[in-house]
Amino acid sequence: MPTIKDIFQIMKDGEEVRQDHPQYNEFIQIVAKTLQLNAALNSSGEINKVRDILSEIIGKQIDTSTTIFAPFHINFGKHTTIGKNVFINHACSFLDIGGITIEDDVLIGPKVNLITESHPINPDNRKSLICKSILIKRNAWIGAASTILPGITIGENAVVAAGSVVTKDVPSNTIVAGVPAKFIKNID
Repeated sequence: MPTIKDIFQIMKDGEEVRQDHPQYNEFIQIVAKTLQLNAALNSSGEINKVRDILSEIIGKQIDTSTTIFAPFHINFGKHTTIGKNVFINHACSFLDIGGITIEDDVLIGPKVNLITESHPINPDNRKSLICKSILIKRNAWIGAASTILPGITIGENAVVAAGSVVTKDVPSNTIVAGVPAKFIKNID
């Protein structure tokens, strides 16, 4: 009998996550717990409490130099890593099933969406998930209301202008803007 691959490894590997996978219910239970903790996070008006609850959601202690303003939304949590001296402004949404890594000294403006999940185009299996990780490297700045799509890397010191939709990797020390985001200039 063939071995069934772990659903959480499938997510990290960017393979199709089907609803009929034997571990799908385990995944849904984690999502339910995350949503419950997320509600507590968003009802807290205290920055340290927000950080503590988000640490519980992601299963790793977030450094005290990092600040997250509520409201903040996350759907899974277990595949997110947040570095030191990170600032995440109000009303951000992280769909992190595919994995989100935010390195040190990153600034994330209000209403930013980090989306690691997509669906197959074929209507027969469209309810499945295909996940690809997002990496935001050290000292990057993601402007207000920007959306970073699955599989994207934002380079070190890069700037994503407000309202951008990032569909391609952003090189280090550059500024991108627009829908879809395009190269604007290098940062000296």
